[in-house]
Amino acid sequence: MDDLPLLDRPARAIVALLRDGALSPSEALDVVEARVGNRDQIGAHPVNALPTLCFERAREHAANLETRPASERGLLAGLPIPIKDMTDVSGVRTTYGSPIFADNVATRSDELVTRLEARGGVVFAKSNTPEWAAGGNTFNDVFGATRNPHDHALTAGGSSGGGAAALAHGMAWLAHGSDLGGSLRTPATFCGVCGLRPTPGRIGHGPDGDMFNDLSVEGPMARDVGDLGLGLDAMAGATPLDPISFDTADGVFFAAAQQPKEKLRIVVTEDCGLPPVHSRMRAAFRRSVERLADAGVEISEELPDYSATKQAFQTLRAVGFAQKFLPMLETHRDALKPEVIWNAEKGLELTAEEIINARLARSAMTAATLELFASGVDAILCPGASMPAFPVETRFPDACEGVAFENYMDWLTITFVWSLQGLPVISMPSGSLDDGMPFGVQVIGAPRGEAALLSAAARIEQVLS
Repeated sequence: MDDLPLLDRPARAIVALLRDGALSPSEALDVVEARVGNRDQIGAHPVNALPTLCFERAREHAANLETRPASERGLLAGLPIPIKDMTDVSGVRTTYGSPIFADNVATRSDELVTRLEARGGVVFAKSNTPEWAAGGNTFNDVFGATRNPHDHALTAGGSSGGGAAALAHGMAWLAHGSDLGGSLRTPATFCGVCGLRPTPGRIGHGPDGDMFNDLSVEGPMARDVGDLGLGLDAMAGATPLDPISFDTADGVFFAAAQQPKEKLRIVVTEDCGLPPVHSRMRAAFRRSVERLADAGVEISEELPDYSATKQAFQTLRAVGFAQKFLPMLETHRDALKPEVIWNAEKGLELTAEEIINARLARSAMTAATLELFASGVDAILCPGASMPAFPVETRFPDACEGVAFENYMDWLTITFVWSLQGLPVISMPSGSLDDGMPFGVQVIGAPRGEAALLSAAARIEQVLS
């Protein structure tokens, strides 16, 4: 590993160098700035993962860290990290992918950013996101589209597509993202990296105008499970500004990721009972399951009935969109993309009965899944996305396997089924599709069970990597 360029090494290896004093935070920034300048430009390398850079601010933070002994610079010890452009970083342009806020400069950092910086993270960029993080393809009218590093003609996924592309293209060691319906997991699958959607409240953030929203969470992205554990340790924790957040013991997730669970009992499903799932994704998933079975993993296929997922999730999501975007519908309707308008208006048209039925369905499905975990199942495994990465110019897929989608969210059902239930989920690489593009699986664990989930994922990584 010593012969590898620094940015191609694991984040944990770089943190070790930073803690030992063999690498300074400023030197780490030099490495990142040189790589970003060579790889993220439109032209020879049209990835467009990190449209807003803030190296001057980052160097001030790095210099402050360097006034302390290397061993006292926090968990990340000066590791550079990009923040999704949905999350405020003080003094840095933060657009939310919206032309309404194209020139917005945040005056205050989100509590998550403050926590990361207190733990030795150095923010050097904002990663691209679709407008208001709506949709599984990262494009907006402010910065344009983020392209897949493995094939520039294809999408990197969304909505944390900028972070996933930066990792896959070797421009970051760790990245931050967020996830409502699959926004950490879909781009991780398309780009061949890892994304972790934690239990709601595991990563406190704010201030937030919808502070009781337990569908949307913040989370880490990394290139492997070990670094994912490090990223979760750096982000996890409570804040007084987030009433559903809770405290976490230091270092527990990285430690778990270093201890693969030897005997695994998992439930596998190609589609969660929620077709369509593309035949190429099914074939790649079957290959992964066969390898796990050959390695001695105990496998079953008994899964609860999740048929009410789409109706329940899209109802509750629409309520959130109506709450958030009603003022903008009245003042900036022409500057909102059509998918956001549709989603908000759907929420405004809902009846009380529809909302009640969605909540009841959510509870029933979650209760059945919790019974599954209580029976001794370690994890559930399914494909990371319902279909392969598609052309970047396609706003969203309109059909799969001959089945037409009704809206821009339908193709994400295989990810939002787990968001609806509040379960922690890791998306991780699992070989490739028949054309060589990355393929990934979702590994789903019990609520607040991120440590056990990381241990299970570490074992799965041993088999599938």
